[in-house]
This record gives sequence, structure tokens and C-alpha cells, in this order.
Amino acid sequence: MKSIKLVALLIIMGMALTSQAKGYRIHLKMPDIKDSVVFLAHYYGKSLPTIYKRDSVRLDKMGTGEFKSDDPAFVGGIYMMLLSDMKTYFEFLLNSGDDITITAPVSKVPDGVKFKNSPENERFQAYVTFLKSYQAGQNALTKEYAEAKTATDSANIRKKAELTSHDLTNYRRDYVAKNPNTLLSAIFKALEVPEVPKGDHFLADGKTKDTTFTYRYYKAHFWDGFDFKDDRLIYTPIYDAKLEEYINKLTLPWPDSVKAESDFLVKKARGSKDVFKYTLFWLAHTLETSKIMGMDEAFVHLIENYYMKGDAFWLTSEELSKYIDRAQKIAPNVLGNVSPEVKVPNLYTKKLESMHSIKAKYTLLVFYSPNCGHCQHEMPSLDSLYEAVLKPKGVKVMTVATEGDEKAIKEFIKKYNFEDWTNCWDDEHIGDWRGKFDVYSTPTIYLMDEKKIIRGKRLDHTNIASMINILENKAKEKEKAKENK
Repeated sequence: MKSIKLVALLIIMGMALTSQAKGYRIHLKMPDIKDSVVFLAHYYGKSLPTIYKRDSVRLDKMGTGEFKSDDPAFVGGIYMMLLSDMKTYFEFLLNSGDDITITAPVSKVPDGVKFKNSPENERFQAYVTFLKSYQAGQNALTKEYAEAKTATDSANIRKKAELTSHDLTNYRRDYVAKNPNTLLSAIFKALEVPEVPKGDHFLADGKTKDTTFTYRYYKAHFWDGFDFKDDRLIYTPIYDAKLEEYINKLTLPWPDSVKAESDFLVKKARGSKDVFKYTLFWLAHTLETSKIMGMDEAFVHLIENYYMKGDAFWLTSEELSKYIDRAQKIAPNVLGNVSPEVKVPNLYTKKLESMHSIKAKYTLLVFYSPNCGHCQHEMPSLDSLYEAVLKPKGVKVMTVATEGDEKAIKEFIKKYNFEDWTNCWDDEHIGDWRGKFDVYSTPTIYLMDEKKIIRGKRLDHTNIASMINILENKAKEKEKAKENK
């Protein structure tokens, strides 16, 4: 009796150890290729062609090989077997603790792949087969619509398309209902697109139509199906595209809006490892490289509130210092701040000119180089705008030549006819304008108001006037609001 109990205890212990297994075991059989290298690759946030190799194995003379890992940090995701030609591959699902066998005749890849000890991959293959059939049907409808000869035909095809458009959604939802808590279910839920309730929607008065309802509903429910705590979703081609849509299409391109949504996403992802890392990195990179004015303010916000407080755990101290240094260079000249002072020698009088001493409703601070091809295009256009539009609005211009000798700069100014501006040349580098204004390319143009508050940055002749118009309209609205009080 004691021996039976001991055996039972060992079995239970063995089951517990099995359930806690980490990493993976993949027994690969590709009988029609031998003595060839095969790579185990995976996604990381982005879709093809961006993939990453994790492991490799050389198949033996029988076309078999084994991938194995005991990495406790492995979480799984959508993986792929990639052949040495770097073109042939097939996808499959992989979870931590999986021990599976894959038989894949290369002549039939990606079809004809068989799995053993992996029911979820069998279901995944069934989904792939359904997806091919569904896509073929969609393509047929598209072709049919293009060939429609009457409005009635087009209308009938649209109705047909509307009916079939729900087939994919229904397939995924049915799968989730039958197979909850699986990787493929998590993927399907992450892919879910909010369905806006049909019909008219009204404001609180019950009479006025709410024209923003669709946008607000879609945005509010955008992340409903995405599990921010499931790191496996980073190893799929889903998250990057969702971030792109949410931040760059659904979020208003204003610093305060982007900062708020960034905080929202970081908070949602906190507690995970890979999702959190990807979220914070993606936001910082996207905002730092954004061409939209004011996004650098949101970048500084991220660095000051997360990177500098230890959240960027994956960075070395050297890498982190680069982010901090970049943010510190940007911070003094974000929109809404009083501009740093610029004191540099006048090109002609050699006396120091103070940008803050310029008395004007608006001041343009222009950094340029006479040797810069873009400057040679921008400066005459800027002068034309100045004479026609900006000068009547009370704009004054201060320029700083960033390079070139005195003769070349004077010839450039004379050629493009902006001699009546305050033109400066800091050949001895006595003013820290490059650091204060983050001048790493030319031309770089800032717009300040009469209090020398930065109202626009990295502008050009196409948007300076519109920026001033926006500022003036806002000022008028404030005046009206005061009068109505």
C-alpha cells in the first residue's frame, strides 16, 4: 500500500513539474530537404517583412532536427519555420512548455504541414484554410463589382459583400467561445474591431445629432479585446499597427492629447514585460521622430516621467543617457515656453543683437546656411512671404548664419534680398543657440509672440502665415469670451 502511495505521489509530482515546464521542444521533420539549415523566427510587434531569428538547426540526413529551449522568460506567440532561402516559411503557434512534432514536406509548404501533440495548431491550420477561402470570396466580389454594368448590379454586390463581411468576425468569435484562454483566442480578441451601434445618436438634449459619436465610440472601445498583460501578443504582427492607428489617426495631434493617451497606454501595459517595453519604446521613438509640430513636448514628457524614473529597464546606462540628453536639449524650446535668449553679433555692425530686445508682435528666428540647398530654396520664398503677408502683420525677422564665411553670407543675403532683417553671424560661437534651439539642420525657423513665447517651431514659408492666423483667431475668441462674461 505504501509503494502505491509513493508511486501516486511521484506521478503527481511529475505532473506538477510538467505543468511548470518552460521553453519549448520542437521536433521538425522535413523529409525532402536534408543537411540544410532551418531557422526558428518570430514576429515582434510588426508584420512582415520584419521578423527576428531566435534559433536555428541543421537538419540531418533524414531531414529531421530539434529546436529546444529551457528559457524561463519564453512566452510564445506566432512563430515560423524559415528555410535557408529566406523565402520559404510556414507559421505556427508556440506556447511556453510546448513539446510538439511538426512534419512539413517542403514541396507542400505552407500547405500540408502536420502537427502532433498540438491541437491548437491543428485549429490554427483550419483557420488558415478558412481565411484563404474567405479571401478568395472577397477577391471574387471585388472583381464582380468592378465589372458591374448597372447601378442595380452594384447595389446587389454591395449587399452580398455586407453579408459576407461578417463571416470572418463570426468565425473568430465562435472560436473564442469554444476555445477560451488559448493563444489563438487572445489573438482573435486583439484583432477585434469595434462595431459602432447603428442608427442616429443624439446629444443630451435628445434632438441634436451627435456627429462625433462614431469617432468617440470607436476610440473608446478600440482596446477592448487587447490583453495588455499577455506578452505573447507582442510576438505577433498586431500591436504595432494598433498603436499606429490609435496614436496617429485617432488621437488629436496636440501635445496635451498625445501626452494623455501615452500615459493611458503606459498605464494599461504596466505589469507586463514585453508589452510594456514595446509600448514605451514605440511611443518615445514615434514622438521623437514625428514631423508634427509640438510632438517633441510629448517626447520630453515620456522621458521625464518614465525613462528618467527607471521604467526603461532594457536600456544600458549609456543608452539611457542618450535619451535623457536628447530630452534636455529639447525641453527649453517646447511650444508655450518663453524662448531662450539669443545674443549673437550683427553681421554688419559686429555689435551683439538680443532676440529678446526685438520689439515686435511676432518674431521669426531663422537659422540658415548659405551653402544649404534647402536654404537656397526656402529663404527667397520666406522673403516673398514676409513682404506680402508677414511684414503687415508686425513680424520682424532675426537670422543667424550657422556656417560659411562673411563674404559668402553677405552675398547670399544680398542675392535673396533680406538685407533689412536683423542678420547675424556667430563665427566665434559665443552664443549657445545650437544647444538652446536644437539646431541640427537648416533652415530651422521658430516663431515667437510679443512676449517671446514660442508659438511655432521648425516652420517654413508654407505654414508661418496660417500659424499666425490661428494665434490671432484664438486671441479674438478670448476677447469675445471676456466680453460675454
